[in-house]
Amino acid sequence: MTRDFRERQPLAVPGKKPYDSWTHASRMLYHSAMSAKTRKPGETKAPPPPSGFSALTPDAVIDAVEAALGLRCSSLCRPLNSYINRVYDVELDDRTHVIAKFYRPGRWSRDALQDELDFLAELHADEVPVVPPLTGGDGALLHPWHDTWFAVFPRKGGRAMEEPTPNAWRQIGRLIARLHAVGARRTPRDRIRLHPRHSTAAQLDYILASGTVPRTFHAEYQETAARLIERITPLFEGRETLRIHGDLHFGNILSRPDEGYHLLDFDDMAVGPAVQDLWLILPDRLARARAEMEALLEGYETFMDFPRASLRLIEPLRAMRFIHFTAWCARQKADGGFMRLAPDWGTPDFWRQQIADLVTQLQEIEDAAA
Repeated sequence: MTRDFRERQPLAVPGKKPYDSWTHASRMLYHSAMSAKTRKPGETKAPPPPSGFSALTPDAVIDAVEAALGLRCSSLCRPLNSYINRVYDVELDDRTHVIAKFYRPGRWSRDALQDELDFLAELHADEVPVVPPLTGGDGALLHPWHDTWFAVFPRKGGRAMEEPTPNAWRQIGRLIARLHAVGARRTPRDRIRLHPRHSTAAQLDYILASGTVPRTFHAEYQETAARLIERITPLFEGRETLRIHGDLHFGNILSRPDEGYHLLDFDDMAVGPAVQDLWLILPDRLARARAEMEALLEGYETFMDFPRASLRLIEPLRAMRFIHFTAWCARQKADGGFMRLAPDWGTPDFWRQQIADLVTQLQEIEDAAA
């Protein structure tokens, strides 16, 4: 079965396993130059200059973790795969490990980052299986580091989710409903609103301003995407929204022995319709995945009512995902290094295909409405 790259692992990059940032270390192993025996929590030779990620040396990471947790670390610090943030596996003196996640400067506001961590803490308190942030010595979940912020998490091992059985689909549906039951309790301070006029329009503006669209295709891409946004916007009006995961593909569902499934990576947490957290894990388009969706909803409705009329948002959400993914790639190109992994991104053939995909998706939406 042919599957669209953006449906199952829309934020993956060739060479990156989507669960690497939590369970697998990079082959590069860094050792601090300072002996762990002579270090005290928070002690450092000299603070690095506030210059973004360039100052994140192994020593700087260890110092930051020690200061945040009030615990001594060993000299072991491994960088993990992450294309947006910087993520490290750090060993504590007692040989346990934590994950330090340094957020990309300027991507989210402090309130938005606090929203992510608070949501995880709420879910954990309600026994929803997630990886919650560790509380620092001062009681905080979010910690400052020069011109950015970071959080520390316990390290959790496991394996990526495989193709579910019918019973597993129901189990996942129950898990998502429990997530949404907590998500519906309150509104976050400053998270993206998943809506064509809000998130998608902003992403289109970024793409057009990024300089990545060749002049030859600029007007056609802009017109096609704008026409799509205009067409699907009315479908979202009046729809119930809540705090959702936002990026719930298979790579963000971890299977742990004797513990079932855990939900990972709330970096794209948003306010949006509940169906967003269901369609990404379907093996195909809804017309060819009815059995899986029915099993998901059977499990979901054990805990929460599901607005079945919102299933018609799946194809519009897929179209929005296309634009979201293009904007994500444009940001990675701007950050440098991405083109080594995806050398064909941004070529004339790439933009022809992007426009063709949006046209095809718009036709899918029109056909479904007929």
